[in-house]
Amino acid sequence: MIIDIHAHSWVYDNVNRDDLILKVIEKFGIDKIYISNVYAPSPTEEEVGLANKAAETLAKSHPEHIGAFLYLSPEHQNALDVLKRGIEDQGFEGVKFWLSTFCDDMVVNKSVERIIDYGVPLLIHSFHKSTGQMDNESIGVNVANLAKRYPELKIIMAHLGGNCYNGIPAIRDCKNVWVDISSSIYRADDLNYTVENIGVDRVLFGTDCPIAYSSCIGQVLEADLTNEEKDRIFYKNALKVLDRSFRL
Repeated sequence: MIIDIHAHSWVYDNVNRDDLILKVIEKFGIDKIYISNVYAPSPTEEEVGLANKAAETLAKSHPEHIGAFLYLSPEHQNALDVLKRGIEDQGFEGVKFWLSTFCDDMVVNKSVERIIDYGVPLLIHSFHKSTGQMDNESIGVNVANLAKRYPELKIIMAHLGGNCYNGIPAIRDCKNVWVDISSSIYRADDLNYTVENIGVDRVLFGTDCPIAYSSCIGQVLEADLTNEEKDRIFYKNALKVLDRSFRL
């Protein structure tokens, strides 16, 4: 079984990623893939609504294979209304923060507290770069700050923090932070390094679909892990994080 915890639905460079998602599900035998639609780095309230409607439509069209995370800009005045509608009415199973604000900015607090109440995970884009760091782009230390402020919050730090040697040390002692491997593994030892430092139970399979699907699967298959440990990464850990009854 394979659960991809981190994928996207959008039209980009005239490529409809909705079609690509369906193709990779079939090609790679993905049992469940979780999408979010990140419409713009600093979206308007209207753009957030359009993004979430598109993700909701795709997920409801293929509920057996596609789930969805709510795209939220917590600095918006209507953020709590968007969150309530998304979880209670639209069927979203998690929440996604992208680039509209640093994830540890105090403006996120009210949204985070509501996310905790719902028992759903918060997926945070986190990507440390040597050059070209984007405005409001969180890195591991930002994720750690939020995790320590809210130890009961289930956090997924995306992309191993972009650079695992920056992101993993920052969240090593934050037991409420899981990491996904999506669009992030460039070196052969990245996954082994991550497991050695935070344990296999805090690692989730993700791809940033349709980016680097083969390499993401291959990294897990070729890692220095037992078959049981690989299964934890491929799906067992995700089932636990997504379970709303699982509380920290």
